[in-house]
Amino acid sequence: MKIISSIIIGLVLSCSSFVSGQAVDIPDKITLAFKAGNVEVLSEYLNSTVELALLDKEDFYTKKVAEGILKDFFREHATIDFVIKHKGGRSESAYAIGTLRTREGNFRVYFLIKTIDSKPLIHQLRIEKDDTGENS
Repeated sequence: MKIISSIIIGLVLSCSSFVSGQAVDIPDKITLAFKAGNVEVLSEYLNSTVELALLDKEDFYTKKVAEGILKDFFREHATIDFVIKHKGGRSESAYAIGTLRTREGNFRVYFLIKTIDSKPLIHQLRIEKDDTGENS
């Protein structure tokens, strides 16, 4: 019985590390860009077309239009901190969910990254008001 249990545990561990080993990493620069409200760095990771949901705006935008919308947002919401709470992914994509703390309140951030020509690019970005009352 111990041998069977050991084999099952070994298979589960090797399968989970195989799956997680293939997922796209979330570049640290993206996290730092959110922390600083730095749209210039963030735009380096935007795909040519981005699905952007930001407060009352939700649509597919070109990279240039998305940059403008994000600049307006960060101008109105001075950032204090950004922390990724959860991340995951599969083969050619990854996602992250985090909390963006600003002087005007907290926001829940979700983004989806897919690899295009060996470069991780944000294809979907959602920034929603966080009404949970969580401060961290």
